[in-house]
Amino acid sequence: MTSLLAFLVAVILLVVFHELGHYWVARLCNVKVLRFSVGFGKVIYSKRFKGGETEWVLSVIPLGGYVKMLDEREGEVASEDLPRAFNRQTPLRRMAIVVAGPLANFLLAIVLYFALLVHGVPGLKPVLGDIKIDSVAAQADLRREDTIVSVNGSLTPSWQEVRWLLLDAVLQQAPVKLEVMSAQGQMLDRRLSVASLTPDDLDSDFLGKLGLRPFQPPIAPVIGKLVAGGVAEKAGVQLQDRIVSIEGVTLSVWDDLVQAVRAHPAQTLSLEINRGGSLMSISLSPESFVEGGKVIGRIGVAPYIDRALFDKLLTTVSYSPPKALLEAFHKTWGTALLSIKMMSKMVVGEVSLKNLSGPITIADYAGQSAQMGVGAYLGFLALISISLGVLNLLPIPLLDGGHLLYYSIELIKGSPVSERLWQVGQNIGIAMLVTMMAFALYNDISRLISG
Repeated sequence: MTSLLAFLVAVILLVVFHELGHYWVARLCNVKVLRFSVGFGKVIYSKRFKGGETEWVLSVIPLGGYVKMLDEREGEVASEDLPRAFNRQTPLRRMAIVVAGPLANFLLAIVLYFALLVHGVPGLKPVLGDIKIDSVAAQADLRREDTIVSVNGSLTPSWQEVRWLLLDAVLQQAPVKLEVMSAQGQMLDRRLSVASLTPDDLDSDFLGKLGLRPFQPPIAPVIGKLVAGGVAEKAGVQLQDRIVSIEGVTLSVWDDLVQAVRAHPAQTLSLEINRGGSLMSISLSPESFVEGGKVIGRIGVAPYIDRALFDKLLTTVSYSPPKALLEAFHKTWGTALLSIKMMSKMVVGEVSLKNLSGPITIADYAGQSAQMGVGAYLGFLALISISLGVLNLLPIPLLDGGHLLYYSIELIKGSPVSERLWQVGQNIGIAMLVTMMAFALYNDISRLISG
C-alpha cells in the first residue's frame, strides 16, 4: 500500500505540473483550453469555475493526463473563436505550448533539488573499502580508506555524486581522473580505466565491477541480537557476548563468525566466549538452511553495531541558497543529459535494454524512497520528473517531441505536414511506445521473479 500510494502521488503530481505547463502557455497565447484532465478514461469528477471556460476533471485511470484545446481538426469551431483555436496559431506559438510541458517537469526538478540542497541531503562519504586484487581499482593504485574527492574535476561529497559521474564517464568510454585523499591525508591523482565494462555491467553493480566498494568499519564478533528460540539462545549465548574463537580458530571480525557457522550445518561446534571479562565455552549445532540451492548453517544471531563508527562515515551535503540554485540547475541538466545518453546507447545496442524500467519498478522505488523519509522521496520525484521531461521530448509521434518535429518541419517548409504523413507518424508512434512499454514491463516482471 505504501508503494501504491507513493506511486499514485508521484504520478498525479508530475502529470499536473506537466499539463499545467501546457495550460499556462496556451493561456498566454490566448488559446482556448476546453478541458484539463488528470487521468484518462471515464470522468469521475468535473468542475467548471464561475466565469471559466475550462472544465477541470479527474478521470478513472490516474496514469497520465491531458489538456484539450480548441482545434478545428477535432470539431467545428465557432467563427468568433477561430483566432483562439490551437491549429490557427503560428508554428512558434504551437511549439512554445508543446515544449512547456517538459520544461515544467524540469522546473519542478530544479525546485525540488533546490529545497533539498538548502535543507541538506544526507549521504555516505566516498571512502573506499577493501580493494580486490587485479580489479580496475587495484590497477589504478587505489587503496582501502582512500576518499574520492573529485571525478574529472567535479567534487564528490558523497557516493551518490561518484556513481553519477562515473556512469557518465562509462557511457562516454572516457578516461577517468580521480583525485583522492589517502588515509594519511595525502592528495593523490589516480587514473581509472572503464574500458573493461560491458553494456550488461550497467544493469548491475558497475562500481563493484570496477572494484569500488564503500568502506565499512570492521564489525567485532559481539552479539547484538538473538533470535527468540534460535540455536544460540537455546545454547546459552547472551547479548554482548564476544565470540573469541570457534573450534580453536580465533575470530577477528563478525564475518569470520558468519563463514564458520555457514560452513558447518548440523555439526557440533565449540565456541569460546568472553562474557564480562570471563572466558567460557559453549557447544552448539547450527541448524541447516537452504540458500540458493546450497545447505548452510545458521544459529540465529546478529552483530552489535557501534553506531559511532558508522556515523563518522555519514555526511550532509548542503549549500547557501544561491549556490543551491546553481547546483540544482546543474544537477537537473546533468541528469537530463545522462538520460539522453543512456537512451541513445540503448538504441545502438551499447547499453542493455534491461535498464528500462516500467510502472512496477517505479512504484517499488516510490515506496522504498517514501519509507526512507521525505528527503529521499523528494529526490525520487525530482529524478522521475526529469525522466518524464526527457521522455516527452523524444522525437516520437504522439509525444511532445513528435509534435515539435512536425511544427519544425512546418516552420521550414512554410506549410503543415500532410494529413497522411501525420497519420502514418501517429501509427509509428503508437508502435514504438507499445514496444517500449512491453520491454519495460518485461524487465519489471523479470526483476520481481529474480528478486
